[in-house]
Amino acid sequence: MPNVPEYIAFMHGPILLGAKTGTEDLKGLFADDGRWGQIAGGERLPLDKAPIIIEDHPADIPGKLTPVKGQPFTFTAPAFNMINPVKVLLEPFYQIHDARYMMYWMALTQTQYKSYLDSIAAAETEKLALQKRTVDFVATGEQQPEADHAMQNAQSNAGSYRNEFWRDAANGGYFSYQLTTNSEVNLILRVRYWGAEWGSRKFDIYIDGEKLVSEDNTNKWNQSKFQEIEYPIPDTMLQGKKDIRIKFQPLPQHTAGAVYGIRLLRNK
Repeated sequence: MPNVPEYIAFMHGPILLGAKTGTEDLKGLFADDGRWGQIAGGERLPLDKAPIIIEDHPADIPGKLTPVKGQPFTFTAPAFNMINPVKVLLEPFYQIHDARYMMYWMALTQTQYKSYLDSIAAAETEKLALQKRTVDFVATGEQQPEADHAMQNAQSNAGSYRNEFWRDAANGGYFSYQLTTNSEVNLILRVRYWGAEWGSRKFDIYIDGEKLVSEDNTNKWNQSKFQEIEYPIPDTMLQGKKDIRIKFQPLPQHTAGAVYGIRLLRNK
């Protein structure tokens, strides 16, 4: 594939081939007339569990396909060496409907696969380090975590985007949560935002009614990826407290958020 050489696609002449990989959890298979109705809402499967073709000589891969007798443009791949193997039945992509599918396949040499495992291990190490620093966490937009953190709100909405839940507030509204501090100081508030927000998104973040920071993430990053922003919390806002209430409130004619997660962290 252009600019991503570790991924390949199978073509038979001009015909792109794909493979069905399952029919589980196809929520949102049919689009409605909602704003994000064209995006399927089913659960995403982890990328590191996707099939990987291991081949030290990529040019040999096409020769390992076996045509299916009586089914034009259809192939099996019994000779593939695969990690997370699936039963491969390649067929014209335009014929695949009502199913999960693959049309781009990761194909790595043994050396590349070792590097890939190392990168996964590094990501897992980073994840564990973040968990170790975390004092409390709210999965915004999810019912039970919000109830567990005594959410209060007005003129607030929640939803999901890219398989992550969010919450925002507008029209003079707000939303807030109670987070534990374990009576610790030297903490940081980390907030997860989407990096390509549009509209007017200016808001203030308060801790127990005292303003911590003013934020404006309207066209701030212009990147289609999530952004983790950290706000140091003055010790004066934390001293002598076992918990604090964090509140997001929009400026007039603006929206607060959307927020995809709130985390209290120990400073490194």
